[in-house]
Amino acid sequence: MGEHLTLTTADGFELGAYRAVAGGTEKGRVVVVQEIFGVNRHIRSVCDRLAAEGYSALAPAIFDRLAPDFQSGYSPDEIAEARKFIPQLDWTKLRLDVGAAADSLERDGPVAVIGFCLGGSVAFLTATQRDGLAAAICYYGGQIGRHADNKPLCPTQMHFGDRDQSIPMADVETIRAKRPDCEIHVYPAGHGFNCDERASYDAESAKLAWQRSMTFLAKGFSR
Repeated sequence: MGEHLTLTTADGFELGAYRAVAGGTEKGRVVVVQEIFGVNRHIRSVCDRLAAEGYSALAPAIFDRLAPDFQSGYSPDEIAEARKFIPQLDWTKLRLDVGAAADSLERDGPVAVIGFCLGGSVAFLTATQRDGLAAAICYYGGQIGRHADNKPLCPTQMHFGDRDQSIPMADVETIRAKRPDCEIHVYPAGHGFNCDERASYDAESAKLAWQRSMTFLAKGFSR
């Protein structure tokens, strides 16, 4: 069970966050970047799973600038409501919010970042702009293709579903071509396949992606 806390960004903004501390010997520290649905039960469960794997995890509430404490489920109405925030996002400030989480964890050593959906895109952008990360893992980030000319500064892994209606496979192939330095995996699944609360959840793909993610994290922190 984790705890809620407050982070302060470089521009002085205070936002909430959820932290789960590694059990036993800490293997590393990971910033977890949310989907458009806030630091909800699913994102908190990702933090808890990471802690069980030996990684202290911190998920900043990157929607706090728009709607403090916003959390959502995955019903059609909730998805529609969450999508209303997308046009309002300030990507520079998103990176500040993630940076505050990374700064907090970095006091104890190297940090990695993992993100899902919106968070997958933010994780990739963070990897291209923040030096010293141990690793970056990006699950179905829809904006990665637009920024694929930018080279990550750390080992970067990506996970996509070949049935994702919001990320065409043509985009994934573009990313492969532009970023041969990244490890890219594609699964027989749709968008959000890692989340067991979504209709698109694919247990087999989620299990394999998680195994690959844990192997990648271990390598990142062993460098």
